[in-house]
Amino acid sequence: ITVVAKSVTEEISLLASEYPQVNIQKREFVPTDLDNKDLVVVATNNPELNDEIRKHARLKRILINVADKPALCDFYLGSIVKKGDLKLAISTNGKSPTIAKRLKEVLQESIPDELDDTLQQMNNLRNSLEGDFAYKEKELNKATAILVTPASEQLPSRKLRWLIMGSLILSIAIVFAL
Repeated sequence: ITVVAKSVTEEISLLASEYPQVNIQKREFVPTDLDNKDLVVVATNNPELNDEIRKHARLKRILINVADKPALCDFYLGSIVKKGDLKLAISTNGKSPTIAKRLKEVLQESIPDELDDTLQQMNNLRNSLEGDFAYKEKELNKATAILVTPASEQLPSRKLRWLIMGSLILSIAIVFAL
């Protein structure tokens, strides 16, 4: 990883010092900086320089991302939420990295850590099913239907229904006893 910049914040320098594969060069960009590169991320406050780097990258057929300029990007950098084996990617197509960051924070906090246990159980179920693809798909869809069924349409379990009914009958009996 090569960082080319006339100035680099102390925070970036400190972070880069933890990774020996990061090479910081404090100077202006020159087209040869793109030699033998596979990917370029441009993050300057200079639109003319951004466009110049993009033109050179295009000539060399290098994929480029220009921060906060979706029209100049060949790809976008998404936010990733990780919970065990679950990985969710969030993208705003470069429109608002801040919203992607906030959504990542919300999802990271909202998704329970126990979801990884559920993923492992579903994987075990999937591996234990015998039969053709259609049968397996049907069984797995049944097992996960609760994830997409609105709470208002979910049927309570038989024991729960008896508990609710019993509580209702007991409440009515107490009211009439008074």
